[in-house]
Amino acid sequence: MEAGQVRAGSEMRTKEFLSKLEHDRIVGAIREAESKTLGQIRVYIQRGKLGVDPLIAAQKKFHRLGMHKTRERNAVLIFVAPRAHKFAVVGDQAVHEKCGEQFWQRLIDGMRAHFQNEKFSHAIVETIEETGKMLATHFPKRSSGRNELPDEIVER
Repeated sequence: MEAGQVRAGSEMRTKEFLSKLEHDRIVGAIREAESKTLGQIRVYIQRGKLGVDPLIAAQKKFHRLGMHKTRERNAVLIFVAPRAHKFAVVGDQAVHEKCGEQFWQRLIDGMRAHFQNEKFSHAIVETIEETGKMLATHFPKRSSGRNELPDEIVER
């Protein structure tokens, strides 16, 4: 589980960030990634200010969204707080055991680079794709597998 911070000039309004996101592309990437795995991926966009460390905020949202209740404990949350220029990626117990710290750090480094270049959708889609590949390796899709969590982006 890792958190990152991006300094991208002046404070960005969440509304401005959301207007630049390609929602359909992101939801499509989630559906594509989940088509090959039992793992679950969600994206959460934090509206307003962020009063705590992004990793702590992401872990709280992970639990509030019930992501720890997946059958195989294999959910991943991509958390972005645009106004604070911070983000985090957290995975449930089984995911963290399988992938290790280097995987999380690689995701965060990739997101940071894309965010600094204001390629917001690309940052999120690439993170979804990389997460999906890892989940497919460790939690491959079975015929009995079902989508346990919604694929839509959460914006609160």
